[in-house]
Amino acid sequence: MASTHRPSRPTAAADPRATPAAVLDRLSRGPGRAARITHTEHLPPRAGRHAVWPDRVRTDVVAAIRAAGIEHPWEHQAAAAEHALDGESVVVATGTASGKSLAYLAPVLTALADGAQAPNGRGATALYLAPTKALAADQRRAVRELAAPLGNAVRPAVYDGDTPVEEREWVRQYANYVLTNPDMLHRGMLPAHPRWSSFLRALRYVVIDECHTYRGVFGSHVAQVLRRLRRICARYGSEPVFLLASATASDPAAAASRLTGVPVTEVVDDASPRGEVVFALWEPPLTELAGERGAPVRRTATAETADLLTDLAVQRVRTVAFVRSRRGAELIALIAQERLASVDRSLPGRVAAYRGGYLPEERRALERALHSGELLGLAATTALELGVDVSGLDAVLIAGYPGTRASLWQQAGRAGRSGQGALAVLIARDDPLDTYLVHHPDALFRQPVEATVLDPDNPYVLAPHLCAAAAELPLTEADLPLFGPAATDLLPQLESAKLLRRRATAWHWTRRERAADLADIRGGGGRPVQIVEADTGRLLGTVDEAASHTAVHDGAVHLHQGRTYLVRHLDLEDSVALVEPADPPFSTTARDTTSVSILDTETEIPWGEARLCYGSVEVTNQVVSYLRRKLITGEVLGESKLDLPPRVLRTRAVWWTVTEDQLDAARINPEILGGALHAAEHASIGLLPLFATCDRWDIGGVSIPLHPDTLLPTVFVYDGHPGGAGFAERAFHTARQWLTATRDAIAACECEAGCPSCIQSPKCGNGNDPLHKRGAVRLLSRLLAGAPPE
Repeated sequence: MASTHRPSRPTAAADPRATPAAVLDRLSRGPGRAARITHTEHLPPRAGRHAVWPDRVRTDVVAAIRAAGIEHPWEHQAAAAEHALDGESVVVATGTASGKSLAYLAPVLTALADGAQAPNGRGATALYLAPTKALAADQRRAVRELAAPLGNAVRPAVYDGDTPVEEREWVRQYANYVLTNPDMLHRGMLPAHPRWSSFLRALRYVVIDECHTYRGVFGSHVAQVLRRLRRICARYGSEPVFLLASATASDPAAAASRLTGVPVTEVVDDASPRGEVVFALWEPPLTELAGERGAPVRRTATAETADLLTDLAVQRVRTVAFVRSRRGAELIALIAQERLASVDRSLPGRVAAYRGGYLPEERRALERALHSGELLGLAATTALELGVDVSGLDAVLIAGYPGTRASLWQQAGRAGRSGQGALAVLIARDDPLDTYLVHHPDALFRQPVEATVLDPDNPYVLAPHLCAAAAELPLTEADLPLFGPAATDLLPQLESAKLLRRRATAWHWTRRERAADLADIRGGGGRPVQIVEADTGRLLGTVDEAASHTAVHDGAVHLHQGRTYLVRHLDLEDSVALVEPADPPFSTTARDTTSVSILDTETEIPWGEARLCYGSVEVTNQVVSYLRRKLITGEVLGESKLDLPPRVLRTRAVWWTVTEDQLDAARINPEILGGALHAAEHASIGLLPLFATCDRWDIGGVSIPLHPDTLLPTVFVYDGHPGGAGFAERAFHTARQWLTATRDAIAACECEAGCPSCIQSPKCGNGNDPLHKRGAVRLLSRLLAGAPPE
């Protein structure tokens, strides 16, 4: 939870033969292993810098912190506490394990203990928001331990969807530190604010943990939920201070201000100590297999990570392997267990999987086993990335770039927490971005982490929150500046849709149903599709309507809590996907076709004869087929056609055009033009996550040799969410760097005519045809030659 100064427990890393460099050296000794390491980065150890707590932190709070083994705070902890005590909202953006939680807990516990002396014992309250239930539960345990010497002055309680009904009233009446998530605040607390009036009236602090996770459409929704919270608090006479904690972020004050809507001061100088870190970039070898169009295929990151986890367990090096999917985590653990059985029969039981979907007691047992050293290896999804305390690890394996540098450092920071050295290894997937990064280490180690991209003014996000706000309290003209400049223009549309009605000086919610249900803050809106076991009628879960065509189409492989199902039928009319248990030796990937029409060009910049544009577009998309791929190798087994209706999306896009003269100068004739544009589009989508905090599945693209709106060869990259998510806008503003990296990635790839590492896309609706690798490099070079200087 916070920085400690106790001696670290003995681990493998305490043995000089098991320093991070020595461990990596042994990993690289296998056949062909050394050639797979493309770069090794050595981060030297760093000494900590102490400070003293501000004198306004209560003496009994300081004593409780000391009783936990923390004699003095780090400088950044004291600085953040000072801002909070001054009534300034503050974001602490320092590295993993730097004690961010203690930075906000010192002022929070002080306020709660002060308030406990009030006549009704409810003199001050605090609200803690976490992106996951697990993190909130962990924080409650940590707060209980830390605040135990304060007696009944601090009464923490979790309030989320798992909280029993009989406990909820106690939480509302008596808890003064409520730990929840944005979903529960949106659907449960704000619509029922009269029942929370005494808590909200006394609300002093709102803690927003792991705030870098609030990005894209989800972050935009949370930004509006926080504005609704501020409005309700103002009604009850309170104006809470926001305390945010984040992995190191680019311009964290601006991102935090955009999220909360209030000015935020940043604390970014990390004064905590750190042991030596050795960070290796690892590229799996090419196999003899051939993929689409005969392209070479690399060994999968899953298989490579399982091998490395096995080797580290044999060395008794305590390791977490981070994997992007639940199935991948289970698969890596299973492969490692099988291989360990042939080495030492005592070892398979010391490796396990950890992911969302496990029961809380199962997760706690795994965390305890990892703490104690009973477990040597864990293959985990990002459920273990956020805040769960797993100190004492020696190594971290990262199976595929996690999408942002912030997540990369968050995961790597899980090792070496007690000041000992740590090894981190990023194992590249067969993907343009991963391939680029392992051959361009400066993009990871010499760049700040990404700016957090969110757009609270997105009308598709804002409109339902205006309705929810009006249902909570009638909406007045004075409220509108709180919700941003787009609110005024949306109100007439909501009136004409008969969602809101103006009476006298305020807008009122007019319907019987709950207004909060209009906004699905984690999804794309629409009616969720229920996933039902066909033979039993049991409801397994739901999937967003927007994702249903690609996730639960007929024949799709669906994973749920470690079990595998095949989709028997997707019923779009009733929003139900019928599934049956199965254990297929393949995964499925949907294929689609897409067309784009331009609605409005907001900004246009000349790049020589070319044009770079940003604006609103309408995207028509249709899922047409799906591929079956072998689980371990990724080899394509076959393709099946689908009959699904087209869907229309209004969103934001960045696009660029080139002229006939530029094509002539780049030696691109009509025969290769389509392939060159298509290859450039695929690679640019693959590289955009390096410049905007998105996943390649959050964005889409289209390329066409003669677009009907521009009458020129055009490449579009668009946000895959209604109204946009801010990714295309970020691409427009970083276009020179983004497209330069795209060209360099294609040019540097060792394949002959294009492969998954450079220009092939796993979700291409055209089967990656046509593609022209060399034409794409020449085309991008000519485009960039006209780019304005930075």
